[in-house]
Amino acid sequence: MESYLTSIIKQFEYYKSLGDKTFKQLTFDDTQWQSHENANSIAVIVKHLVGNMLSRWTNFLTEDGEKDWRNRDDEFIDSFTSFEALIAAWESGWSCLFKAISSLNETNLNQIIYIRNGGHTVIEAINRQLAHYSYHIGQIVFLGKLLKGNDWQSLSIPKGASKVYNASKFSQEKENRHFTDDL
Repeated sequence: MESYLTSIIKQFEYYKSLGDKTFKQLTFDDTQWQSHENANSIAVIVKHLVGNMLSRWTNFLTEDGEKDWRNRDDEFIDSFTSFEALIAAWESGWSCLFKAISSLNETNLNQIIYIRNGGHTVIEAINRQLAHYSYHIGQIVFLGKLLKGNDWQSLSIPKGASKVYNASKFSQEKENRHFTDDL
């Protein structure tokens, strides 16, 4: 179970890095672009992720993950006034998450916690949030790629480079490590 905690932290770090690398390619105006009136901009997705993270991970083991103070509907209204404010909010959500997860140990993992009165083991709750965050970060990356077009810098193996990438990987000795170790 200790390896689960190490692995899950690396997974969350990986998805955070995809967002970070996307933001480095964007302007503040880019983060506020919407394809239509009811679509979510990158800024709105960030605001929603941060609201979810702060609610879910604050007092993670002792309080319901849906806090009374959370205003989920407000998360879908862009109120960021600067790129710096957006990034500060993004960092605060991740900080809350990493603080909560780093306090866990293998004895906590089967403990029951609640999200909207629904019981989850800690493992189930962590996996639920990883899936939720990776879904939204995928949206952020997709929108970033759409906005930047040909100027987009790939966050994975660029088109047409798979053979070279695989040749590099297969030229190395086999070893047991996390896939993010060399990113």
